[in-house]
Amino acid sequence: MDKKIIADVSPHEVRIALLEDDKLAEIYVERRGKERLVGNIYKGRVENVLPGMQAAFVDIGLDKNAFLYAGDILADTSDFEFGPNPEHPDLRSKSIGEAVQQGQEIVVQILKQPGGAKGARITTHVTLPGRMLVLMPTVNHVGVSRRIKDEAERTRLKEVLEGIKPEGMGVIVRTAAEYRSAEDFRDELELLVKLWKRIQARCEVIRAPRLIHAEEPLVFRTVRDMFTPDVSEFVINEREYYDKVTALAAIIAPNMKDRVKLYTGGASIFDDYGIESRIDKALEKKVWMKNGAYIIIDETEALTVIDVNTGKFIGDNDLQETILEANIEAAKEIAKQLRLRDISGIVVIDFIDMETEENKQKVIKALEAALSKDRTKTNVLGFTNLGLVELTRKKVRRKLSSIIKMTCPYCQGSGTVDSEETTALNLRRLILKQIAHSDAKEYLVEINPMVSKYIDSRDPSEAPIIPKIEGVKFYIVESEALHISDYRVTEIASAKEREKLIGKAKVFY
Repeated sequence: MDKKIIADVSPHEVRIALLEDDKLAEIYVERRGKERLVGNIYKGRVENVLPGMQAAFVDIGLDKNAFLYAGDILADTSDFEFGPNPEHPDLRSKSIGEAVQQGQEIVVQILKQPGGAKGARITTHVTLPGRMLVLMPTVNHVGVSRRIKDEAERTRLKEVLEGIKPEGMGVIVRTAAEYRSAEDFRDELELLVKLWKRIQARCEVIRAPRLIHAEEPLVFRTVRDMFTPDVSEFVINEREYYDKVTALAAIIAPNMKDRVKLYTGGASIFDDYGIESRIDKALEKKVWMKNGAYIIIDETEALTVIDVNTGKFIGDNDLQETILEANIEAAKEIAKQLRLRDISGIVVIDFIDMETEENKQKVIKALEAALSKDRTKTNVLGFTNLGLVELTRKKVRRKLSSIIKMTCPYCQGSGTVDSEETTALNLRRLILKQIAHSDAKEYLVEINPMVSKYIDSRDPSEAPIIPKIEGVKFYIVESEALHISDYRVTEIASAKEREKLIGKAKVFY
C-alpha cells in the first residue's frame, strides 16, 4: 500500500491528510486559537471533591473546570501490555477524598478534549510521547504497544528497556520501536527525561492554575506519530514548515528526510490531490458503496448509529449470500468511515438481518480485520440480542464533524424544520392575533416562496389560510431570504408604502 501525507498549512488552519493508494484515509484539522489540548500538562487546583461521583473538579485555567475521575489517578494501560506486577500505588480501593483534597495543587494532563457542556478529562499520570517511546515519569514499569504482534520481539523490547530506563520511571514502547536496538532508544529517552525535569522545575516556581507544557502542533505530531517507513511522501505547501519538518526528520528519521517534499503547484494543494471534494463527502449522512448498497450514519450526543441497506445491490440467486456480501462490504466501509470521520465512543450498527450464526461471525471477523488498520483502539463487542453490533472507539480528539460543522440554527440539530403547511398555519394564527389587537386595515405579509406556493395550492372551497376579514387587505410578498419556517406580518402605515408594493405583491381581501 502506498501511503502519502499531504499538509495544507495556512495562516488560519493546518490540515493533514493521509492518503492510502491515493484514497483519503484520515484527515486532521487544527485551527488557530483552537489547537488540540490533549497531552497538555497543567498545574491545577482542586475546586470540588465529589465522593458520591468518585471524582473531583480541577481548575486548570480553562473556561470550564476539568474532570478528574478516581480511575484516572491510575495509569491508562488499555493500549499496552505490562508485566504481571507493575509498580504503582493501587488506588482502586481508595476514595477520591483520600487521593485529593479541596484546594490542593496537582500536576495533571488532559486525556480528553473539552466539548459541549463538558470540561476536559484529566489524569494525574503524565505521559511524554516521543517517536519510539513514551516516558511515564510517575509509574515504574515497561509496556509494549499491542500493535507489535511478534511475541519474541515484545519480550526483547521489554528486556532492552528494563535495562536502560531511568530508575523509578516507566516507559511505553511504541510501534515505531519494533526491531530497534538499545542505542536507538538512548538519545530519545534522554531528551524525554530532560523535558520532564524542565516541567518539574517550572512546577515549583508557578502557581495554579497554569499551563506548564503544551503538546506539539499538528504538523510536528504528524512527523512524530505518522511519518513511518511505509510513507512514501510527506508533501507540504509552506516553505517555513517544510524547512522545520525536514530538520525534524533529519533528527528522528534521517533515512526518511528526502521523502519530505515542498509543494510548488497551484493555489490549493488539497484540490490538486483531489482531497477537498472527498472531505465534503466524508461528512455526508448516506455513503454509497461500489456494489450498490449503502450505509446511513447518524451521529448523536450519546452514540453513533449506522444502518446498513442493500440499496441497488441485488446479488445472485441466494438471498442469504446476497445479504452476507452486502454486510461484509458494509463492515469494511464502516471501518473506513469511523477512521476518516474520527468517530469515537459507542457505535451501534444495524446490519441487514442474517439467519445463521456462521454468517454473523463472518461479518464480525470482516469488521475486526478492517478495524485493525486503525491506529485508534477499537473494541468490537459483537451482536446483541436485538441483532445489533456494538463497538467502542477510544476518543483521542474531536471528531471531524464537530470541527468543520456547527449545529443548524434553524432546526437546532434535529435535522427537521416546519413543513410549508405548519408554517402557513402558524402564519394564520399570527395574523388573527395581530388583527385582534390592531385597528390597521392593510398588512404586509412576507413569506418564503414555498409557503406561498402551498397557500396558492389550497382548494378554494376550503377555509383560506389568509383569513377573509371585511375591510382588511393583505399584501403577500415572497422572499427567498426568509427561511421556510420564518414569516413577517407588519402594518402598512402610509399610501407611499402601499404604492411600493403594487406589482410586487399578491393582494388578499
